[in-house]
Amino acid sequence: MRRMTHSCKKIKLVKMKIAVLAVFVSAFFLPSFVPFEKLGNNMFAVILNNRKVGTVASPEEAERCALEARRQLALESDELVLVESDLKVEGREVLWGRTDHSKEIIENMVQVLKSDVKETLHRSYVVKVNEYMVNLASKDDVVFLLQAALDKYDSEGRYQVELQFDSFRELPVLSTLIQSREEVVEAREAVNMEAGIHADLTTVFEEVEPAVEKDFEDYDLGLISMEYGDTIEVVEAYLKEEEITDVNSAVREVTQDEEKSDIYEVVAGDTLSEIAIKTNIPMDRLIEMNDILEDENSLIRAGDELIITVPEPKLAVIRQEEMYYEEDYEEEVIYVDNDDWYTTERKTLQEPSAGHRKVVAVVTFENDKEIDTEIIKEEVTYKAVPKIVERGTKIPPTYIKPISGGRLSSGFGSRSRPTKGASTYHKGIDWATPTGTAVVASCGGTVARAGWGSGYGYVVYINHPDGRQTRYGHLSKILVSAGQTVSQGQKIALSGNTGVSTGPHIHFEILINGSQVNPLKYLN
Repeated sequence: MRRMTHSCKKIKLVKMKIAVLAVFVSAFFLPSFVPFEKLGNNMFAVILNNRKVGTVASPEEAERCALEARRQLALESDELVLVESDLKVEGREVLWGRTDHSKEIIENMVQVLKSDVKETLHRSYVVKVNEYMVNLASKDDVVFLLQAALDKYDSEGRYQVELQFDSFRELPVLSTLIQSREEVVEAREAVNMEAGIHADLTTVFEEVEPAVEKDFEDYDLGLISMEYGDTIEVVEAYLKEEEITDVNSAVREVTQDEEKSDIYEVVAGDTLSEIAIKTNIPMDRLIEMNDILEDENSLIRAGDELIITVPEPKLAVIRQEEMYYEEDYEEEVIYVDNDDWYTTERKTLQEPSAGHRKVVAVVTFENDKEIDTEIIKEEVTYKAVPKIVERGTKIPPTYIKPISGGRLSSGFGSRSRPTKGASTYHKGIDWATPTGTAVVASCGGTVARAGWGSGYGYVVYINHPDGRQTRYGHLSKILVSAGQTVSQGQKIALSGNTGVSTGPHIHFEILINGSQVNPLKYLN
């Protein structure tokens, strides 16, 4: 029995050897067997920023791991992280081998990326006020800055600013909303209380409640509205830490007054000294800023514009205040037009006197400058009497230089006597010009005199429609006669050297109400 068992085992062993041999022979000698072929790289070493982080079966798997690693790194911070990410794979062909688990590769990648972070860009906000820009770290800092601009003029803290998305802009730009704290509270209460029949009844009562004129004590005086006077834009951005401004420094920059140029229009009765006091600008500085001013005695007229500087912050705030005051007041001047008079002619028909009144007014300020006043309640203690002025409507004639060219050789006013018989007070102006130069009428009118005049030599007088008279002296030849009508620019004489004269020239005068004035002030 034992011998049979042993024989069976031997037979089985032989059969197995024959089977293996048959497979081997088939592989090399039978025509239907396909021989072993190279299939290319089937295992890849993953290298991130020149450091090996694992082994994968395909380049696509390496890309998936790198994408997940960058995602995990980004989730660890609210800021924008800039990091070097140079991914390479090195492939090889193997019959068998081991790849790393993707979780392990991703962890290795995250560590490499963390060590290679270049810089973190912080989520921040860019605030633009006109041409001024400042970068702040958070939305709360933006609100703090804008609120500080309001609080400068709102000592009681009645108004607050909020940021909201501007629905009219394509890009995500934040705009400002200023509300009184009472409005905010009322809005919340309205949501809770003004519902259903209660809201309907409130509307009905408001509609039937009669309007009653307020008395002075019924007004809630003080600040009633606020808004920014400049365009503000707030946009989100990612910036380096060193590019972000500390909010307290930003508040100082935006709210601190700085000198800005402005225009002051001269009004009737103004003097340079009064303007200097009004604008709080030293006289020498006012003269320095304006080329039309030579010194403190320079002539200024109503309507002239002077450059001044005013202290203003970068962000303007416009506010309205309800104010009570008592004042003396004057009525507007009443003008009576006279079509027969020139615009230079006026006559006061009634002298004014001031009145007195109690007033509640809405006064509008831009920063600290009052820009408008609207009276909403007025009680006159005694009425003002208006000034009544009759004035001309006709445009007065103009005056031109009576010669072309010439050199101004003697001005109007006091002078040293130029020659025997000449006056020490010059009542006109002289232009030196060769004998025979054409002399024209400075303004149209009627020739009053044409001939020889003592001291003047040959002279022409012309009366003009506005009551003025012009005189042209030291002529060599007269081309018009008394009673003749002449037009502006018409040739009336030739210049010369007659009468009391030191050389060839034209002497020119303008007389108003019979008295000579400086012609240079009236020539166009």
